Amino acid sequence: MDINYELYKVFYHVAVSLSFSEASKKLYISQSAVSQSIKVLEKKLNQTLFFRSTKKVQLTPEGEILLRHVEPAMNLIRRGEAQVLEANTLNGGQIHIGASDTICRYFLVPYLSRFHKEYPNIHIKVTNQTSIKCVDLLKSGSVDLIFTNYPNSRLEHGFHIRNIKKFHDCFIASRKHYGELEHRALSLKELLDYPILMLGRNSTTSEFVHSMFQQHQLDLVPEIELSSNDLLLDLANIGLGIAFVPDFCVTQRLHELFAIELKSELPSRQLAVVHSDQMPVSNAARQFMNYF
Repeated sequence: MDINYELYKVFYHVAVSLSFSEASKKLYISQSAVSQSIKVLEKKLNQTLFFRSTKKVQLTPEGEILLRHVEPAMNLIRRGEAQVLEANTLNGGQIHIGASDTICRYFLVPYLSRFHKEYPNIHIKVTNQTSIKCVDLLKSGSVDLIFTNYPNSRLEHGFHIRNIKKFHDCFIASRKHYGELEHRALSLKELLDYPILMLGRNSTTSEFVHSMFQQHQLDLVPEIELSSNDLLLDLANIGLGIAFVPDFCVTQRLHELFAIELKSELPSRQLAVVHSDQMPVSNAARQFMNYF
């Protein structure tokens, strides 16, 4: 079917903003021109793409399907334009990275600082999401590369995965509130006698720890589930429970917290840098990955 690219461009901007007026501003065309373009596209596809009302605009199920395909294409075109304009130099352009808050804070900051000093004209953009959601950013072409905990259930075929750092997870408790456990080795079953604090279900860490307990025929029911490892450590520090966190984010707090000794060692995990095999990697992104 021969459909003008400009129609998909208009559709994309309306779909991401859910506003005909915002799309008209982005595209520097009139709102009526935006509306007419959407009508033409809907007629050509023989599908209604938006629910319209006086107060809001929403995608129809067919519109959502189309957006899932159009968005990666738009991002790919933008990245291609950027790479052409970059003209094989590192004197400009942008690098867009996806990573969790914990990975950014405790691992990436020194590398971002070095890159900024060496290539000050390259704009660095970082989007914080869980490692699982970062894969979605990569699939849609919204980021050039991601840093993620590995294994990650969302990483399927079509990704280049490079492991760059091994780490262990640990159960962390407050000396003030759980000091009697500091010199005592516990089994996973014994840990269930205490309130467990951990990341929410939509995280690789949650997948990992639940799988680990299930392998021992144990059912883990966390006392508290949050989206921040730092907040988990804060709550562990005031005695609300025992936090399950990566070891690299607790080194600065071991004067008030301690790692519980386990009778069986936990498997290690990896930090990995990942990019898509289906999308070109910019010079800036390639140079940043060379740090690892």
